[in-house]
Amino acid sequence: MFWLIPLTLVVYLVGWPVDITPVAWNPPVAPSLKEGFYAKDDALRGVQRIVDGGLAGPEAIAFDAQGRLYTGLSDGRVVSVSADGSDCRVLGNTGGRPAGLQVQADGSLVIADAMKGLLHLRTDGTFDSWVTAVDGVPLGLTDDLAVDGRGRVFFSDASWKFGLPEHRLDALEHGGRGRLMLHDPASKGSATLLADLQFANGVALGPDEQFVLVNQTTDYRITRYWMKGERSGKVETFAENLPGFPDNITFNGSDRFWVALFGPRDPLLDKLGPIPFLRTVIARLPMSWLPDGGRQGFVLGLDLDGKVVEQYRYDGPGAFGPVTSVREHDGVLYLGSLDDTAIGRISLADLRSGVVKDPPPPVKSTCKP
Repeated sequence: MFWLIPLTLVVYLVGWPVDITPVAWNPPVAPSLKEGFYAKDDALRGVQRIVDGGLAGPEAIAFDAQGRLYTGLSDGRVVSVSADGSDCRVLGNTGGRPAGLQVQADGSLVIADAMKGLLHLRTDGTFDSWVTAVDGVPLGLTDDLAVDGRGRVFFSDASWKFGLPEHRLDALEHGGRGRLMLHDPASKGSATLLADLQFANGVALGPDEQFVLVNQTTDYRITRYWMKGERSGKVETFAENLPGFPDNITFNGSDRFWVALFGPRDPLLDKLGPIPFLRTVIARLPMSWLPDGGRQGFVLGLDLDGKVVEQYRYDGPGAFGPVTSVREHDGVLYLGSLDDTAIGRISLADLRSGVVKDPPPPVKSTCKP
């Protein structure tokens, strides 16, 4: 009778219904991380942790005009933190998972919440629900946003089919369930700019708001949508065949787009790209068994033409990661993470010097109600 156990397992792995319809695709050959431009350098070993141990997954980071930073946590809290990490204050709780945010001139925040949609946090701590569906399709995993000078919000829905708990299924399916959308708070209207994206993630506006960029995480690609000039309305690839999974992207206002890589590409996932059947089998396994990128830091700097001109990494003991956002402020890179317990910071000058330093002592503080 023992033969029934392996037989049952085979039947389960081959025939149990799953909610994915994998699409065959052929990933490009991944760049080498052992030699050439992406050779390991351990530059992010020197990341200092601020509010160390006092945060839970500060995924995205934004600054206000006074230099105070803001982030959202895995428990739904939205907090503001002094640039040195010594003071942390709780502003409110979305009841979901804030994934991207931007500070408005009046001190309020626009928030992309993975579970609640597009939200507005007033200065009195109350929330407005701005968008929960676009063009009749509910938001499934609202991910990131950027606000232009007119107050319009460009935001991403990573997958209208798979919510936060099932996000890895979207990678296995590779079905193009992501969207880039636009919301105008003045008119309260929303529209889809781009559809059929592969896990639409980070969003950033380019110089003079001529274009908007959106990361396609599981396509290792950044896509550009032009909004001004002769190319207005056109779509093109800004960067492709990245060495990892691009998460959030930010613009420093001058010459650099910073891209957080959740982790390096997974060779097995790439090999399974052309084989939909095997990805269906893997989808029947517990989600905790699937690769998650590990704990490491990986950051790219791109120029205005989409060329990768800087790369910083570290996957050794105590690495800050996985890095899901990186924002430049006053010569310092601030790093966010999906599940680390601090915000990271490191001098950009130190990174560019090529000299790897030990991290400064962590700054410990408690977020006040």
